[in-house]
Amino acid sequence: MSADPRPLTGEPLALDLLNTRWMRDGVLQDLLTGTDGLAVWLAANALDGRFAADAPTLRHVLRARDALYAAVHENVTEGVDAVLGHGRIRATLTAEGPGETPEFKDPAWGPAWLAARDYLELLSVAPDRIRGCAHEACVLHFFDTSRNGTRRWCSMAACGNRAKASRHYARTRES
Repeated sequence: MSADPRPLTGEPLALDLLNTRWMRDGVLQDLLTGTDGLAVWLAANALDGRFAADAPTLRHVLRARDALYAAVHENVTEGVDAVLGHGRIRATLTAEGPGETPEFKDPAWGPAWLAARDYLELLSVAPDRIRGCAHEACVLHFFDTSRNGTRRWCSMAACGNRAKASRHYARTRES
């Protein structure tokens, strides 16, 4: 399996799925153009041992990604709700205590359903902290975990630095 080429990883599952699209040198990149990219995404989220990187799973994950994009950017929730219709949470009680186990009508829906479910959890925790990068040429998303909730960039080293350099260049050009 190849290395994960994405510039931002480690975000919550729903946002990490959205971040399978990113810009590089002004060109939109897409990790999920085939099952090899799906295998990379599943492995990055520790889902590779539970779900197959096959065509049906890829089709469902792409459907979930489109639904999450519509929910985040257009407040259209029907797509996420449709994905959630393919699974459920079963409450459990084991020797370790209470728990929850996701169940799916078809295992190929597992990663898509888990990403949609993760989005619900983010909404219940802090919906105002689900953000898109403030750089005009960036399409990445993040969950703002900063203390005061003012994070603006997917990465200060990349997008934040570019924005600061642009402002500095504009100021020095004016003088």
